[in-house]
Amino acid sequence: MTAIILLVLICCGSIYAQHEQQTVKTVEFVDLDRYAGLWYEIAKIPNRFQKRCASGTTAEYKLIDNGYVQVINRCREANGDQASIKGRARVVDSRTNARLQVSFVRFFGKNWFWGDYWIIGLDKNYQWAVVGHPDRTYGWILSRTPEMAESDLQSCYQILREQGYDPQTFVATKH
Repeated sequence: MTAIILLVLICCGSIYAQHEQQTVKTVEFVDLDRYAGLWYEIAKIPNRFQKRCASGTTAEYKLIDNGYVQVINRCREANGDQASIKGRARVVDSRTNARLQVSFVRFFGKNWFWGDYWIIGLDKNYQWAVVGHPDRTYGWILSRTPEMAESDLQSCYQILREQGYDPQTFVATKH
């Protein structure tokens, strides 16, 4: 009986340890002027709000008044139509500029329903970025070009692994 109880405790402990992942960590600092511009989505964790995007997904960031960032996401749908949505991002942690929130719902002059956008990996020359979410339900690999060097892509996947993501949940984006 003692052996069974011990076995159950060990199993419960290992299950708990698997769920107790480390906190997602952002990069030390993001220069938003350098981060601004056009980014190509290289891979993502599939999500409901990009369900209609079949290829050519991009995100364009532009600094605007009051410390906000204008966000324009574009993609090509399966029928060939171009889709786009305009939103706004705000910096949540001004010490690092790496934790932002994004909203694509605006009415009555105000943005609603903010979602976390954490920059967890960033090339020193701002040529690629890894974007995550505190609970790891969302993730993106972005590049300044539609294709990435394999070594850079592997660096991004290594960052994801170190942050507790499963890289196999990411799906490549067609361009």
